Amino acid sequence: MAFLATVLSVWTLMHLYVLSRMWNLPPTPSPAWRTGLILAAAAGWVGFPLAMLLARAAGRAVAPLEIAATTWIGVLFLLLVCLLVADLVTGFGWWATGWWRQARTIAVAAAGILSVVALVQGLRAPEIREHVVDVKGLRPEYDGLRIAQLSDLHVGPFLKTRWVEERIAQVEALRPDLVLVTGDLVEQDAALAEPVVPPFRRLRPRLGVWGVTGNHEYYAGFERSLRAFEMAGIQLVRDASAEIAPGLVLAGVDDLSARRQFGIDGRPVDRALVGRPPGTTIYMSHSPWEVARAAELGVNLMLSGHTHAGQIWPFIHLVRLAYPYVSGRYDVKGMTLIVSRGTGFWGPPMRLFRRSEITAITLRTR
Repeated sequence: MAFLATVLSVWTLMHLYVLSRMWNLPPTPSPAWRTGLILAAAAGWVGFPLAMLLARAAGRAVAPLEIAATTWIGVLFLLLVCLLVADLVTGFGWWATGWWRQARTIAVAAAGILSVVALVQGLRAPEIREHVVDVKGLRPEYDGLRIAQLSDLHVGPFLKTRWVEERIAQVEALRPDLVLVTGDLVEQDAALAEPVVPPFRRLRPRLGVWGVTGNHEYYAGFERSLRAFEMAGIQLVRDASAEIAPGLVLAGVDDLSARRQFGIDGRPVDRALVGRPPGTTIYMSHSPWEVARAAELGVNLMLSGHTHAGQIWPFIHLVRLAYPYVSGRYDVKGMTLIVSRGTGFWGPPMRLFRRSEITAITLRTR
């Protein structure tokens, strides 16, 4: 309840701020202008909660309403950012009395343009991001081993079968030896994902298709989310490790951020990694947390997602407050960490300067 109250408070304040900044945009605001603003703000405020409630009641996405409501989240964020910049430049209109109105008008126009750009970028196919990782002690027979990482697909209400089939084709073109899905396979309702995921079974890498749960698996109904992974043919690694080939160990944990949110403890990182079989260790954790601990326990390669690299710039700067390892490749005490920007999108079908990706990794013997 505290989390919900916080979210609704922030949501309300965002609408009130944007409404107040646009209130006096015309030199002589008409009653129609202000009435329209109030109605638009009210519709925007109620749209997303209403779409979620109706989807839950109907057992399926209410597509037109949900698309409009989630898109509004992105547009509202960009309006807030652009108007805040205009306010900072003009001293919130207190000292730039001659041109604050023009600055806010430019800000609204800029937010509109950026929203269109973000929609185009959000709906583009993910790019392939290649990494070559040198691994000390990697057996010679695994030199050149190819891994494809998918993360944060969020399939279900918007990203459906055709989109999944296109992603499968991208992965197949990489000819991976191993496919890893690092959480958030589903969006807000696992039941909506179940009809979408069977195309994953087309994947036939020689070392299999493996995955871990993300925070959305908890939100979408955990048991049914596990069923979606099973239907997709993805073998889950849950607070455990397994030798998937001689001298090659795969480890993974259920999502750390959701565990913290729901008060689920149990030292999952230690459970997954302490006492594992000897060999090169690839470790999956949806949230890039407890990274130093994984490095201390001798992990060679850690794969994460969750952050979406902020998805809509400049949100990445807020994400960094909770996730110092927000996107890309890092060296942590000799361990390589790769944090995916995500293959799909969460909420608004928008990405601004943070294109979605499929990660392709080649292991090399060092």
